[in-house]
Amino acid sequence: MSSLLGKPAPSFTLYNTQKEAVSLSDFQGKKVVLLFFPLAFTAVCTAELCSARDNMHQYEKLNAQILAISVDTVFTLAKFKEEQQLNFPLLSDFNKTTAAAYNALYPEFVLGMKGVAKRSAFVIDENGVVIHEEILENAGEMPSFEAIAKALAN
Repeated sequence: MSSLLGKPAPSFTLYNTQKEAVSLSDFQGKKVVLLFFPLAFTAVCTAELCSARDNMHQYEKLNAQILAISVDTVFTLAKFKEEQQLNFPLLSDFNKTTAAAYNALYPEFVLGMKGVAKRSAFVIDENGVVIHEEILENAGEMPSFEAIAKALAN
């Protein structure tokens, strides 16, 4: 599995919780933080995304857009976003193509589920290049928000 660091970020178009198509190219000229997460409504995913929500002002100061991606349906993600009052787009990668392009898919997750997004964080600069990459094998761990902030600040 090769790293995407220093390479153009794989492009994608996914649907958000309002059933609108969102493309990575929509954010050209802005830094993007991609947070892949395994499943909505699970403890670590909720803690991770609520942490991003609660620190949104830091991302805004650094001209960064957060996009959170899972293989859940748009309907599940809409309920999750509403319940957790998340203030950034949640995108459905139901067909698993985007997570696969970012090398962020578990071949097998818990309970025999196959093709669940690995907890991962990518920072993409204004020119669409990956400047930070963290792919976690252990879904119980959280990405380093400190490392994400450092990548955004540089």
